[in-house]
Amino acid sequence: VQLQASGGGLVQTGGSLRLSCLSSGPGRVFSSSVMGWFRQAPGKEREFVAAIRWGVGNTYYADSVKGRFTISRDTGKNTVYLQMNSLKSEDTAVYYCGKTSSSSFKVWGEYAYWGKGTLVTVSS
Repeated sequence: VQLQASGGGLVQTGGSLRLSCLSSGPGRVFSSSVMGWFRQAPGKEREFVAAIRWGVGNTYYADSVKGRFTISRDTGKNTVYLQMNSLKSEDTAVYYCGKTSSSSFKVWGEYAYWGKGTLVTVSS
């Protein structure tokens, strides 16, 4: 399984970006899988941002992004998205997508697969 994240860039405060994470490789994304987004700012630990259950589409968010970010998936394209609106300077980080079958999907150590990160920079 390979995960490829894209869509990062430089945006002004209040702006929007949409990140994508394509899952490729042998086999399909199983309905029991959870796809998650984490981020890591300089000097900080990787933190949970959002997750989605691949099969039923249930979504979960960190309090810091609730109401501003939306996670979604396209099962036909094996892709998960993170729509980020009303961006703040504190959203600046490298964003990573991951895949897990664990119920503890808010814990980055529970993820078996990670993509390379994509940098999001929010300037004031």
